Amino acid sequence: MAFQKAVKGTALIGGGAIATVFGLSQFSQYRNKHGTFVHVQAAEAVTVPIKNDFPTREQQILALQTTSEFDVLVIGGGATGCGCALDAVTRGLKTALLERDDFSSGTSSRSTKLIHGGVRYLQKAIMKLDFEQYKMVKEALEERANLLEIAPHLSAPLPIMLPVYKWWQMPYYWFGIKLYDIVAGSQCLKSSYVLSKSRALELFPMLRKDELVGAIVYYDGQHNDARMNLAIALTAARYGAATANYAEVLRLLKTTDPASGKERVCGVRCRDVLTGQEFDVKAKCVINATGPFTDSVRKMDDQEVPNICQPSAGVHIVMPGYYSPDNMGLLDPATSDGRVIFFLPWEKMTIAGTTDSPTDVTSHPIPTEEDINFILNEVRNYLSVDVEVRRGDVLAAWSGIRPLVTDPNSKDTQSISRNHVVTISDSGLVTIAGGKWTTYRAMAQDTIDAAIQAHDLKAGSSKTVGLQLQGAEEWSPTLYIRLVQDYGLESEVAQHLASTYGDKAFEVAKIAQVTGKRWPIVGKRLVSEFPYIEAEVVYGVKEYARTAVDMISRRTRLAFLNVQAAEEALPRIVDIMAKELNWSEQKKKEEFEAAKKFLYYEMGYKVKSDQLADSSEISLLPSDIERYKKRFHMFDKDKKGFITILDVQRVLESISVQIAENTLHDILNEVDLNKNGQVELNEFLQLMSAIQKGHVSGSRLAVLMKTAEENLRQRVVISVDRSGGGL
Repeated sequence: MAFQKAVKGTALIGGGAIATVFGLSQFSQYRNKHGTFVHVQAAEAVTVPIKNDFPTREQQILALQTTSEFDVLVIGGGATGCGCALDAVTRGLKTALLERDDFSSGTSSRSTKLIHGGVRYLQKAIMKLDFEQYKMVKEALEERANLLEIAPHLSAPLPIMLPVYKWWQMPYYWFGIKLYDIVAGSQCLKSSYVLSKSRALELFPMLRKDELVGAIVYYDGQHNDARMNLAIALTAARYGAATANYAEVLRLLKTTDPASGKERVCGVRCRDVLTGQEFDVKAKCVINATGPFTDSVRKMDDQEVPNICQPSAGVHIVMPGYYSPDNMGLLDPATSDGRVIFFLPWEKMTIAGTTDSPTDVTSHPIPTEEDINFILNEVRNYLSVDVEVRRGDVLAAWSGIRPLVTDPNSKDTQSISRNHVVTISDSGLVTIAGGKWTTYRAMAQDTIDAAIQAHDLKAGSSKTVGLQLQGAEEWSPTLYIRLVQDYGLESEVAQHLASTYGDKAFEVAKIAQVTGKRWPIVGKRLVSEFPYIEAEVVYGVKEYARTAVDMISRRTRLAFLNVQAAEEALPRIVDIMAKELNWSEQKKKEEFEAAKKFLYYEMGYKVKSDQLADSSEISLLPSDIERYKKRFHMFDKDKKGFITILDVQRVLESISVQIAENTLHDILNEVDLNKNGQVELNEFLQLMSAIQKGHVSGSRLAVLMKTAEENLRQRVVISVDRSGGGL
């Protein structure tokens, strides 16, 4: 029966859709043959001069205050908003952009990190003969090729494996993936191919091999989303756009059109969040590109307007790199509830997600334990039984809100397409809503086209196809070698700088501090196991970073890779930023606490203490309890029932080991559920129980106490580096 259904499904697709797809793909290939020529032509057509560097934030604020009227004012500094600003300014339009938080602080930094057409959308297009879905996939595949070309330092093709566990599914999935290649035409990154079971396990050894038939591998793109967003913003600024983060729109300004007698939007009243100063910014056209907050800006224009966005929350988790091969992703095409889960290598870690569920709009989405466990369970279904998928290996977790366009006929958000819509209100407010990361450039082009027509602006066609972004011009795959040779950077650090800043990596290297070591000569790391260096904090301030959160989450990606590492780097980051931005001691304290709150709630740190608290039932064998009690009492000599920093220091001194007091404080604080400055015996037993269950991993206190116990006899130096353990 299953086989018959599969054959019928395949026949249905083949009979009903292959002719359509083939015919459209021929036209696609005809166009794509001229792709390179079009890219070069568009880039060369930009007549607006580009500056060698971008203005300071203070200069940008001044430009916003002193310019009598802009042609275009964009509200929103995500991928779409920055894309609109870049599209407008390169057409010669006087352009401004306002973002109330930081560039990419919302959805654009919380994606799956893929640049893709959407395999599942193509499936829906074929099965439902939905031409709109097909056009969206087609457009996304064209934009995928363009994005990989204009920012090669921030993006790259990634092979993704689709494992097959029923033999009759092989032709079904093969056909679907081949259609994906065909729709991409000559812009197909690499042709998909079939793997035998043995070859699949060779390339992805963590894969569950029971009942595995084989696998299909296809290619999509992957990028550093927050840095890509920033590159778009910085490129727009270099072309002359007045872009400012931490500039909040308070209300829309309106004037009465003398010809029609109607009210027209003519600008905004905004506030510099950092100084509190308020001022007006006038513009012929105001564009609303605020993602999930689209409707709130629309209601500034008209309180009675119905909502057009239906927000959906997507949760992702990050796990250690050993959960996946270095250069092979995994696609789960049909999870237990019909969703799609990606399992991808990213920044030498492993990212898994996403979920898809209705949510309320908020500036601070929080990942839930339910969603985290859903992803972990799906991962367990595809990984070998030899790989223990532990809750404690979750290094970071976050939730992003997708601004999906509402379909009144849909029953749930999974069935909603990510097609974008451009609307223009009676008062002239232009709104761009929906869409996806990959198609930001096409969305921006459609938006500026609509704005030009609606507001009779004098500008030509879009110039952004093939227009290289910040850092791309002189980048090459071997650029990092020059960084190593010319500056004496570690190879890993040099590769990181090259892939983050492109040809601007030399500017970071020039300000890197001398280490005082034989090697590396320059480049002090913020934390030992990540290639981020202190010079990046200084450069990040130049790139408009104004808070510690900006630095740990979007200029570097530490918060998205390992929240404990991000917290460990915070004191030094705050110190460097304080020097660059002249912060007071009170401001430093506020930034430190705000960043810790961000890590605790928005990046999954909260679940660490929750995991310990939820493990209050201590499930240890009596022999284990006695063993752990002896270890605890080795530190608690006075039998107080708890240990403090002084107790730990006393034991370490007895074996000639010194650890900084602030480091010891952090180590104990990881386990101190009551936050009373001490660790009780019960808390310690809860920790050991949670470690045995796999809920917690890499506890520094557990490692330190175990090693100290052994070293009291052997007198070996104790390492207190984090093991990379998770939440």
